[in-house]
Amino acid sequence: MRILGIDPGYGIVGYGIIETEGNNIVIDYGVISTPKEKTLPQRLAIIADCIKAIIDEYKPDEIAIEELFYFKNQKTVIPVAEARGVIVHICGEKCGRVFEYTPLQVKQALTGNGRAEKSQIQFMVKTLLNLEKIPKPDDAADALAIAICHSQINPALNQNQIV
Repeated sequence: MRILGIDPGYGIVGYGIIETEGNNIVIDYGVISTPKEKTLPQRLAIIADCIKAIIDEYKPDEIAIEELFYFKNQKTVIPVAEARGVIVHICGEKCGRVFEYTPLQVKQALTGNGRAEKSQIQFMVKTLLNLEKIPKPDDAADALAIAICHSQINPALNQNQIV
């Protein structure tokens, strides 16, 4: 099964694609960056176009997206939520099998500890995917972690499907 993991944002969106036949292997990972000088609608359009292109190129069977959690910076929570809405819509339209996971679920799936530090998650991404080094930037590593989390859960039993 091919899984696309997405770490939503509006300035940077992380993505990671893994194949789960046998051992999990990385197909690709990276980020979608939107220019700060663009308006929010322009940035959302860039994100939508890029997500469509990634789905068209890699044809994932399922997509896993991180849920929003409490933000300390109230100025960014709404634009991130709007970007996530665009991402969920595009993924549902293009793939139809979209699942969401909280940061706690991702941490538990990768480390067994819901309070794991970011460095522990990154180390486990590197280890579980047999990579030579930790994927950079962090948003891409986070997206791979979300894809791995999804691969750890039997989709037939999964109650996290949102589309």
